[in-house]
Amino acid sequence: QVQLVESGGGLVQAGGSLRLSCAASGSIFGVNVMGWYRQAPGKQRELVATITRSGDTDYGDSVKGRFTISRDNAKNTVYLQMNSLKPEDTAVYYCNSKSLTTLIEYWGRGTQVTVSS
Repeated sequence: QVQLVESGGGLVQAGGSLRLSCAASGSIFGVNVMGWYRQAPGKQRELVATITRSGDTDYGDSVKGRFTISRDNAKNTVYLQMNSLKPEDTAVYYCNSKSLTTLIEYWGRGTQVTVSS
């Protein structure tokens, strides 16, 4: 199994920045893709950003140009730098890991991000 622990959420004013971190532990040798998803109240969980082990990235349309995902393979940690935050970015942000071989994925417990207007 893979354990994912998120940190870095909080309250920020619109236009501000936050950086989320997700530390992975356990059976991480099979993890190919790590990423961030978010879920706002009353809405479905949506893609924020993903990154492969080799560094290929993908972003949701609503965060392109504002958020940057990165990973430190030596530390088994993925980061999400969030700039120019908007009130509509308010959500619980979840870390995700996925094996492209087994398709097994794991989720963290989530961290709350609240952007005030």
